[in-house]
Amino acid sequence: MSQCPHCASTEAQTKAGHTHTGSQRYKCRACVRFYTPEPKPLGYPEETKREAVRLYLEGTNFRRIGRILSVNHQSVVNWVNAYHAALPEAEPSPSTPAVVELDKLFTFVGSKKRKPTSSQR
Repeated sequence: MSQCPHCASTEAQTKAGHTHTGSQRYKCRACVRFYTPEPKPLGYPEETKREAVRLYLEGTNFRRIGRILSVNHQSVVNWVNAYHAALPEAEPSPSTPAVVELDKLFTFVGSKKRKPTSSQR
């Protein structure tokens, strides 16, 4: 049986449920205190977080990563954002051009001045 960390008694220990992480709780009847001898850490392991970021960098969306790793998709979003915030600021490379030339591409923006001539609408 376990030993109470407060009064060091080993005689009057009873099980008292589990914590929200799944660890067994005990109650010492000698000092009437609750304790957990081997508590489990909160949150997900670092391996799961790294795997989520790796999957995201490979192009998998947040919800699919959540389903694959059995975690909430919002946790995946938070891990990716934390990873992004921890990256060093990118310095512009010296070979970055000052002027960029693009292909000729015309796009229509705004409203047409003439009505369509076809009978279809």
